[in-house]
Amino acid sequence: MPETKTKVKRGPSAASTLTDQEIAAARETVKERKAQAKRGNDREANLKDVLEKIAAMPGPDRVLATRLHAIVTENAPELMAKTWYGMPAWANKNGKVVCFFKAASKFDQRYATFGFEEDGKIDDGNMWATSWGLTKLTPDEEKKIAALVKKAVS
Repeated sequence: MPETKTKVKRGPSAASTLTDQEIAAARETVKERKAQAKRGNDREANLKDVLEKIAAMPGPDRVLATRLHAIVTENAPELMAKTWYGMPAWANKNGKVVCFFKAASKFDQRYATFGFEEDGKIDDGNMWATSWGLTKLTPDEEKKIAALVKKAVS
């Protein structure tokens, strides 16, 4: 199905074209931030939101997100699950996202993404990857992710 584009004005003279998916994601983000501002760092409420988002994902994304959630919580229990741009993420005690999952179905991509934000300390020399495309997870890949998550919070 072809994407529908919607013009969205930014400022008095600039215009930008966003897809309907991008507009929906922006609205979802605003709604999510308002809800998180009301409840603060309520671990249980945030976890409930993440588990609901995962449960609503199509099969392949749901499988990946469920497994990644388990890997992150097993290897970095200090991180708090929360939604971030409508997707599962895990944040440090300051509420800063350390790592995140983006479902392939979010923007009709051919692969999902697992990545780290700046507060995830995965630095490795002068250049390093900060996100990985995923279509499935093998036991070896799960071990690599677990090691990265541990490094990110060390």
